[in-house]
Amino acid sequence: MADQIHQLTEQFRATCTQLGQSEQLVLQKMKQRLHVSRDTNAQFDAELTFGQRAADKIAAFGGSWPFIFLFFGLLLFWIALNSLVLSRWGKPFDPYPYILLNLFLSMLASLQAPVIMMSQNRQSIKDRIDAAHDYEVNLKAELEILALHEKLDSLRDKQWQELVSMQREQIALLTELLHKK
Repeated sequence: MADQIHQLTEQFRATCTQLGQSEQLVLQKMKQRLHVSRDTNAQFDAELTFGQRAADKIAAFGGSWPFIFLFFGLLLFWIALNSLVLSRWGKPFDPYPYILLNLFLSMLASLQAPVIMMSQNRQSIKDRIDAAHDYEVNLKAELEILALHEKLDSLRDKQWQELVSMQREQIALLTELLHKK
């Protein structure tokens, strides 16, 4: 089997003009009979800084239903407080056009947008790492399948040769029996 893997490795190298780092890694692991699968998410998450983890959590919360309901509730509370409760005494701190509320919403949007974009950029990097890992796993699986095909072909050829040899012996024995009669 080791010879077949070596032969497949050389065949793969011959068909590919240049091997990239991932192909070389797969071939090396295949020669050593090691697996290439790994948890890319855990590896990626371990390298994140505190700010990156915080940005991901903020982006995850900002894109969730609890955030929408909480935000909608806060808006209703703000409007009710200024339009219904405080306006009765003539002391609303943010009357009807709600300029202060608009300022807060603008500030929230200006802070939330870059945080979400940073999180999306990290997610795209994570997706590229996952795709590269999937390629490595698929390449190794393809090479393993080729090795299995080679092994099955050699076993079939060996079995075929044994059958032909047995048939020759049987023919020889039958020929002897015919000559004895």
